[in-house]
Amino acid sequence: MANFHRLFRVLLMVFTLSGSVIRTMSVGIGINYGQIANNLPSPSRVAILLQSLNISRVKLYDADPNVLFAFSRSDVNFIIGLGNEYLQNMSDPEEALAWVQQNIQTHISQTQITCITVGNEVFNSNDSQLRSNLLPAMQSVYNALVNLRLDKQVSVTTAHSLNILANSFPPSAGTFKPDLAEFIQPILNFHSMVKSPFLINAYPFFAYKDSPAQVPLEYVLFQPNQGMTDPITNLHYDNMLYAQIDAVYAAIKAMGHTDIQVQVSETGWPSQGDMNEVGATPENAGLYNGNLLRRIQSGQGTPAKPSVPIDIYVFALFNEDLKPGPASERNYGLYYPDGTPVYNIGLQGYLPELLYSSSKRNVFSVLSLLLIFVAYQLIMRQ
Repeated sequence: MANFHRLFRVLLMVFTLSGSVIRTMSVGIGINYGQIANNLPSPSRVAILLQSLNISRVKLYDADPNVLFAFSRSDVNFIIGLGNEYLQNMSDPEEALAWVQQNIQTHISQTQITCITVGNEVFNSNDSQLRSNLLPAMQSVYNALVNLRLDKQVSVTTAHSLNILANSFPPSAGTFKPDLAEFIQPILNFHSMVKSPFLINAYPFFAYKDSPAQVPLEYVLFQPNQGMTDPITNLHYDNMLYAQIDAVYAAIKAMGHTDIQVQVSETGWPSQGDMNEVGATPENAGLYNGNLLRRIQSGQGTPAKPSVPIDIYVFALFNEDLKPGPASERNYGLYYPDGTPVYNIGLQGYLPELLYSSSKRNVFSVLSLLLIFVAYQLIMRQ
């Protein structure tokens, strides 16, 4: 029995060391796991893929029980989504309580759920009823969490498009659109009260696509460039994403709040697009996401918030073939549905590729058996 325990400890050490070679993805990066496709791997396979990449934060656009079950007893933290179509019902406290009981309370003992996004980019719609229902829905969901004593584990927020800004340049002059003030001000008050983050979906790709002659490609791709200096604060920006984040901070401050953290719930770059989608290439996508990952790994904050690490969820894990809209919408994935990388940002050759290739999986199995045999021989010689 003593030999067995020594064998177990050696194997644990061996696989921990081998895992440290495989797991090179940033600790601070989250990923958006969209599922608008008919060819994606099963959630259980996705769980293995993400574990191999050391990605421990995932954002869903719903509360898919199959996904939550597949990640049970894992170290992955989930943001789960409550779609815009549910906002009217969620304004009813009883409906909100039932939803939280079914989608949060049922899973939270096995799967780590840390946040609920109530609605997504609501203010992109001109639906006045939808806009009016957003905050009441957020409040009802939060109150349901309080009633179930889950409010310390799970925060409540919503995700906004950068289109809510009336001005974003220079960053220190960032302001929200005046016609949205009546909605955003009470939402900010809610965030301040319950200590939840303000989420934005920020895509420098859109700015470059719309004005490629005016927006330097290097500036949006985190490549070496002259950057820009905010004439008000004298802060220097060498990339657009950080300028966009600080513009949101400035807009929030203009409404009287300095105690709300801004997080990026979506950002990414498409590897393919329509003819008019300038810059949508695998090379640019690889540069954007690869450089972004390196920035996040460094723990660097924005110029206006240098001591606050940037919290970012990359969009997206897979290409999604059923997404409507321009071609770019179906080509934001880091991976094809078969598990192979769309482009090289240092992820090829790691465990995900081994898992999705039968020949390489056999190599990994042989290596595992070899490690076991070597460990056993070492122990028996003691």
